[in-house]
Amino acid sequence: MPNQDRRTFLKQTLTTGTMGVAWAGGFLVPDALLAAWPKEVFSAKDVPTVLKNLYGTEVVADSAAIQIKAPEIAENGAVVPISIETSLDNVTQIAIFAAVNPLPLAADFRLTDSMLPSISTRIKMNKTGEVVAVVKAGGTLYSASKQIKVTIGGCGG
Repeated sequence: MPNQDRRTFLKQTLTTGTMGVAWAGGFLVPDALLAAWPKEVFSAKDVPTVLKNLYGTEVVADSAAIQIKAPEIAENGAVVPISIETSLDNVTQIAIFAAVNPLPLAADFRLTDSMLPSISTRIKMNKTGEVVAVVKAGGTLYSASKQIKVTIGGCGG
């Protein structure tokens, strides 16, 4: 048994030493490893402010080319499944808003040319309200919305 303890100690010491040398040498830089967090976007309290911070404009055109798949009635607002698909060309970004939430931006997805303009996720909804999908395609913003009835609140309600 003492042999195993020694091996564990040596392994942990070697790992810690290697990580320390890598960090000191600049090989491990946390900012380069973590995704950017746009605090001003996710902490905005209303949809127009989020649109302005996220896209630089509040101008959005309605589009029938965006389909929102979500339940008519969500039994639990803590996990509302949402799928967004669009037939628009040159889609670079898809955002989901739950305007009834204290912080309306639920998700923001950045897409490349090799990706299909289709996303699925789960969001929290505070109460019954509208979910809005905003799609940036060819430099223009398009939107669609769907009313979802929530029976049990998900944002602390």
